[in-house]
Amino acid sequence: MSDEKNISIEGDDNSTSRIRTTSECSFTSDDGASGYTTGKRQRTTSHQFMVASGLTAASPPKYVSLEEIMQAANGMKDMALVHQIVVDKDFQLKRAEPEPNSLQKKIRDSMHKAFWDLLRSELGEDPPVYSQAFNLLEEIKQGLFSVLLPQHTRIKQQISEVLDTDLIKQQAQKGTLDFKNYAEYVISVMAKLCAPVRDDKIRELTETVDVIDTFKGILETLDLMKLDMANFTIQVAKPDIIAASVELERKKFADYLAVQSDGLSCTRKWLLKYINSDQSVPDNIEYEKFIKSVVKRAFTQACVELIDWPANDEYPETFMLDIDRLDDLQIRTYRLSCIATVLLVTLSNAGIDLQSIAEFKQSLKEHVCILLQNIKNESDLQEALPNLAEQLITDLKNAQQKYERPVLFEAAEENLRKQILDIGKPDHKVKEICKQRVKDFFLDIIESSTAAPQKVPSGLTALQKELAEIAGQFLRIVSHNSSVFCIYYFDIVAAALPKPA
Repeated sequence: MSDEKNISIEGDDNSTSRIRTTSECSFTSDDGASGYTTGKRQRTTSHQFMVASGLTAASPPKYVSLEEIMQAANGMKDMALVHQIVVDKDFQLKRAEPEPNSLQKKIRDSMHKAFWDLLRSELGEDPPVYSQAFNLLEEIKQGLFSVLLPQHTRIKQQISEVLDTDLIKQQAQKGTLDFKNYAEYVISVMAKLCAPVRDDKIRELTETVDVIDTFKGILETLDLMKLDMANFTIQVAKPDIIAASVELERKKFADYLAVQSDGLSCTRKWLLKYINSDQSVPDNIEYEKFIKSVVKRAFTQACVELIDWPANDEYPETFMLDIDRLDDLQIRTYRLSCIATVLLVTLSNAGIDLQSIAEFKQSLKEHVCILLQNIKNESDLQEALPNLAEQLITDLKNAQQKYERPVLFEAAEENLRKQILDIGKPDHKVKEICKQRVKDFFLDIIESSTAAPQKVPSGLTALQKELAEIAGQFLRIVSHNSSVFCIYYFDIVAAALPKPA
């Protein structure tokens, strides 16, 4: 496989992204003294911030009220939502649905059925009773208002005039109320306002004959339209959310630290593993510039460790909002390394002729990806390998026959089967090499000071798309973390290194 392919990691704005390292953070106050500026708040000395963040031996408050703890906890929830919007390029609000057969679903379905049964019963009386119908139309009117944009003033005025409650009640009293006519009007308005993805639902509503089923569908579709509007609003506001998220997360995290005796113990341990505590500031380099360079180097190396994090170790506190995402990336990276290993081992036994056939390699990759799509650890891999070995041997034989290549002899077949099964060993050399190449690739991306495409590691070119997806998500997490917590990392490193005389 060629080593010359390059890979671009896409950011949230669809432009090539790179990490914002600590070297890009400002550590200079207005008067030139050591400090950190964040909006209107400024840390004038390193020591002041170290005390506030728990980086020194200063004692925490002796008494912390329950209210303070709850405020910190709620603040972390707010921060978690903002953080997810920032680091997840595909973030979307989704409709909350109770689990099938759950008590919650049974209660909800029972209440909905009771409402619609009552409405049907009231409309079927002679004369019809419209008490529930009035409530329903008012709810629909408010639902239409909720999916309007501020500039839709004329549409809002028209909806208010048509769905006027007093007018509808007068029509009901005179016996001239046409409930179906109002349904058709509401559907026509929804057709103008809905996203294209809801067109089929609108078409289905226009073809529904039963008036109760029609209004039931209207409410369901309005709920979906509200969700569409919320997601549209988030996408429009996302640049502003990203811009404000750094300051918000710093503030919320500071609130969290205020009720912790030492809320950075795991972070300190994680980062200082990559610090030589004996190194001193060179005479020709300014102190803060030197600390920044040390932080940048240590941070990038420490971040790559997160992609291979021990199962029983606690993550750094500064990554507490990304634990699930990091766990997922670790599994995906492990799976990618295993797939790359299997492909390398299989192709090395396929012969030069088959290695040059793109169609065969693509088919081989697809089968390996399918059979290893659920593995998460060494145990899963060992369980999947026997079936995988048989499938790959069959694929190889079929390809030799299809492309008229030399057949696989029995001894070679058994040797290939053994090599594939050996991949399940924890210390398998090729697997370790693939794993290390992936980590080195991530390190190169994080360390890169430009947005230039990165060369795909040898042996991984067939998995370029998958590698780019993992690297892109990892880069977003690391980059945002660096922007938010660089001040903490600076103080951790500064406290660990000898101060200049």
